[in-house]
Amino acid sequence: MASSLQIPICIPTCSSSSRKSRTFTTLCSMNARAKAKIPIPPINPKDPFLSRLASVALNSTETLLNRPANSSDSLPYLDIFDEPKLMATPAQVERSVSYNEHRPKKPPPDLPSLLLHGRIVYIGMPLVPAVTELIVAELMYLQWMDPKQPIYIYINSTGTTRDDGETVGMESEGFAIYDAMMQLKNEIHTVAVGAAIGQACLLLAAGTKGNRFMMPHAKAMIQQPRVPSSGLMPASDVLIRAKEVITNRDTLVKLLSKHTGNSVEAVSNLMKRPYYMDSTTAKEFGVIDKILWRGQEKIMADVASPEDWDKNAGVKVVDEF
Repeated sequence: MASSLQIPICIPTCSSSSRKSRTFTTLCSMNARAKAKIPIPPINPKDPFLSRLASVALNSTETLLNRPANSSDSLPYLDIFDEPKLMATPAQVERSVSYNEHRPKKPPPDLPSLLLHGRIVYIGMPLVPAVTELIVAELMYLQWMDPKQPIYIYINSTGTTRDDGETVGMESEGFAIYDAMMQLKNEIHTVAVGAAIGQACLLLAAGTKGNRFMMPHAKAMIQQPRVPSSGLMPASDVLIRAKEVITNRDTLVKLLSKHTGNSVEAVSNLMKRPYYMDSTTAKEFGVIDKILWRGQEKIMADVASPEDWDKNAGVKVVDEF
């Protein structure tokens, strides 16, 4: 192609005869076509390499076609950029085309945030400082959002101890959440969905009267606070810790007595050893008001009163004078 384009330009001295005139016309037309701009196929306007290459080919065709064979001054063919970019990998194309184009402007909310949007606070861990900080903050936030709508607290916690009895948090963690609940203007509906042990049982009983619930297979337990590990603590410091634990026990007994309707002596006697309660026992003790299970309303509505049982059984009731 290069050899056909490099035909020398004809000199107009060949117009003396008709044959030379035809030759002159043919050579001139070929030379004119050679100097015409080479048509450029459609290219991607966003490709910088092809755009630059098309610009060079359009403006100076001789630079590409009539390049010297051996020249140290000219760049190699197609070496237009100093650092040409390679083609994007499939992963880059996937991120740039599909994900970046359709992804949301902000990350999706986590599950606790979705529950908080429904005014649900879930206590699913022992009451350690990090959990207390989160629960108190959520309660304050929900009251700020709407002080009239109820707040739902779902409880599945072993309190300030683990299930095996090892202490993991101070009793003040439970009291902090309790005080926050008492300061709120909202109604607080508490629901035990697994276990409510120790301080968690106090939080369950501290809900608004008539709105304290328990799942049928959940359990509640009250127990005395435990002395944290003393380690290499001096004897005098151990005594101080023991007095503080006794103070926390008395406070816990008074609060449980207040919310369950039992006497301080009755609660104190039951707390001498761990006292476990199923849903029925917890309702009788006054920790909850209602057991939640599907179909309960229909079954309770079908239950006949004692008078109806006696009447249907043929038992005559004699009035006592």
